[in-house]
Amino acid sequence: MATNREFMLRRLHSLLGVIPVGIFLIQHLVVNHFATGGREAFNNAAHFMESLPFRYVLEIVIIFLPLLFHSIYGVYIAFTASGSNAVRYGYFRNVMFYLQRISGIITLIFVSWHVWETRLAAAFRDVEINFDLMADILSSNFMLGFYIVGVISTTFHFANGLWSFCVTWGITQSPRSQRIFTYVSLAVFLALSVVGVRAILAFV
Repeated sequence: MATNREFMLRRLHSLLGVIPVGIFLIQHLVVNHFATGGREAFNNAAHFMESLPFRYVLEIVIIFLPLLFHSIYGVYIAFTASGSNAVRYGYFRNVMFYLQRISGIITLIFVSWHVWETRLAAAFRDVEINFDLMADILSSNFMLGFYIVGVISTTFHFANGLWSFCVTWGITQSPRSQRIFTYVSLAVFLALSVVGVRAILAFV
């Protein structure tokens, strides 16, 4: 019974990391990338997202609750799964699994801080979420570096998680399909990283 429960929890953890959390990540990066078009372009995109009907319900049900479960169970996996194979054997997939756990912890720290800065703290101070807010946050070299590392860690965690998702859900069963999807996930990581880092630099 315990084995079946853990199996189901891992599948749910994998699913929520892609749907809806992964989809939201892509959408969030795309909205932020409007900053490359200037202050007005970003503010218009951000205002559109802020004006969605039932926004708070959508954020809680579709984003925060799935993200909370994915994060909590992800931390459990990170600290209970054995990582000795990555050091002892150095197999590519073992190394990627090891990096997945590290990037997950970094991503959790980054996302928690980002939510605090742009949602909770901004709400407490009654500050509008706009271009100037992000520019002010990223005016510090430390925060600029923190955001770049955080975004790259997040995009890696998502892209590498896509590979695990496809294996977990039986989409890529053969070694050949798994090898091909390794390149696909690498392309996703590079593409999203470019979008994310370009957005960050646009605020500087």
